[in-house]
Amino acid sequence: MDVLSDLLHRARTRSAMVRQLVQRPPWSMTFADVPPLTIVATLGGRASIRLDDDAVPLLLGAGDIALISATGRYTIADDPSTPPQVVVRGGRKYAVGGNEDAAAGRSLAPRTYGDGLPGATTMLRGAYELRGDVGERLLDVLPPLAVVPAGPRTRAALDLLTTEAACDEPGQDAVLDRLLDLVLVLALRAWCARPEPGLPAWYRALGDPAVGDALRLLHEDPAHRWTVAALAAKVGMSRAAFAARFTGLVGEPPLTYLTNWRMTLGADLLRDTEATVAAVARTVGYEDAFAFSVAFKRARGVSPSIWRRGTR
Repeated sequence: MDVLSDLLHRARTRSAMVRQLVQRPPWSMTFADVPPLTIVATLGGRASIRLDDDAVPLLLGAGDIALISATGRYTIADDPSTPPQVVVRGGRKYAVGGNEDAAAGRSLAPRTYGDGLPGATTMLRGAYELRGDVGERLLDVLPPLAVVPAGPRTRAALDLLTTEAACDEPGQDAVLDRLLDLVLVLALRAWCARPEPGLPAWYRALGDPAVGDALRLLHEDPAHRWTVAALAAKVGMSRAAFAARFTGLVGEPPLTYLTNWRMTLGADLLRDTEATVAAVARTVGYEDAFAFSVAFKRARGVSPSIWRRGTR
């Protein structure tokens, strides 16, 4: 499994939320309770998105996708000058200024709200709850707000998702989960393909055949007793040349990367499961709880037991 697929698989929770807004301008919605990762797409018309009241808004054209990983509130609107009409907080909509007929007030179809009148803008919003330290590593790929321009591949996926969002048939949640994942992966690929700097070193290293293969091996079997020599042999390089190449591209030596990844996995297992420290140690590649505890405390500053109590 490649690194990005591994992060997406381990980080996300089930039952991602998908909603549509079909509303004629003017309309504006502020989201006060922000999940770790949100996808906002303009399917017809145009819109603006602003992370907070003071930020400079970004414009979305038809088919553009915004990936939001900020933790503060954000506002989407038909135009930056339109004042908020609705605030979404705690999963409920609250009209601003007593405007009970504001945008998104009427249900048009399953998961679809607005007025549906001619000239309406169609917006799609999907929200992810991401898990633990693996989720944080995935979010490191993105800035607080990333806008991915429309493209033929993302547009086809968005068309499928918006069609299914308005359906209510057996297995609908499973279909929506998978289609939202498809949109997310295509958008992440498009964002990471940009020539601008700012991506994590491990992502840039995926383009190197040898180092990319080594990263895949480490993620496929993090509990294996890997050595630098074994990894070098797997990718067809000498030990010294491989170690220098991996360190230069990823920013840390192979076994340091592996240790940090094991600590990430261990931290999430301690938080999300009832497994003993010894069981967690074996799962992430340590022979006993003592060796794992020493490595974990060196990385996190506290013992696994204290970490578990603190995160719960």
